[in-house]
Amino acid sequence: MESPISRTDLNCISLADPDIQKSVELLKQACLDSGFFYVVDHGISQEFMDEVFAQSKKFFDLPHSEKMKLLRDEKNRGYTPMLDEILDPENQVNGDYKEGYYIGVEVPADSPDANRPFYGPNQWPSEEVLPKWREVMEQYHREALRVAKLVARIIALALDLDVDFFDRPEMLGEPIATLRLLHYEGQVSNPAKGVYGAGAHSDYGLITLLATDDVVGLQICKDRNAQPQVWEYVAPVKGGFIVNLGDMLERWSNSIFRSTLHRVVLDGRQRYSIAYFVEPSHDCVVECLPTCKSETNPPKFPPITCSAYLSQRYKDTHTDLSTYSGGKA
Repeated sequence: MESPISRTDLNCISLADPDIQKSVELLKQACLDSGFFYVVDHGISQEFMDEVFAQSKKFFDLPHSEKMKLLRDEKNRGYTPMLDEILDPENQVNGDYKEGYYIGVEVPADSPDANRPFYGPNQWPSEEVLPKWREVMEQYHREALRVAKLVARIIALALDLDVDFFDRPEMLGEPIATLRLLHYEGQVSNPAKGVYGAGAHSDYGLITLLATDDVVGLQICKDRNAQPQVWEYVAPVKGGFIVNLGDMLERWSNSIFRSTLHRVVLDGRQRYSIAYFVEPSHDCVVECLPTCKSETNPPKFPPITCSAYLSQRYKDTHTDLSTYSGGKA
């Protein structure tokens, strides 16, 4: 029998704290330790957060046939069914016991930018089926990006960069920012048998802002190479975000900052969460930052464009769309 899993203590960063240096030190310590921290006082009201969760639940409560009309397209926009994603194929017997909905940066179909990966028109439920749904999600997308940019400024200072390093057009000026609504069904995970709400993985991009309900399920592993791996629960924080670093920031920082393995283990209760994945622009070249290399610590990763890196990671973890033939009405 597995030993009980403890809870980890994460640093908490207030975006309203006038002492920016304190926030930088707290974030730096978190990024060196686990790559996870809390962000509070971010300016998104609790009432609006509650509304976003309520609208998310309304979508997942729709009949399966209605949701499949919005099956994700080749741009990764729209609905991802239960078991569609397998994040840890070595240890999972089947896909994740979650369903999701991707909403990216809205780009009209006739725009030249719509030809780029991860850009294009979103898929939206009809106003008749879910009135106000699009309006709420687009507002949340804007608000979350504002918060992410504030967090990125603190990260820049923690890496001894100019405060506006990530604000530049090739960085977060034209980001690939993706909102993902998630619903985990009321199922009990069994790691010993390879059954998870979400398999162990690290996120792909720069940072992720995660809002959750009050159902515990997120676990992190601070040392992926430990045998056996040690997993710790991350407690939800009412009104705040759990923020974690992605693999791209680990590459940028030459592995000084951590992109940490995490997974979702379910206890039989339904669970809702909202992830906001923030990455730089398509053509941004992710290469070792000047402040993160030295003669004794040369660059560990070759340069790569953000678009190429993300495209491969999504392809590796999602079911091929051809398997859903006939799924879209």
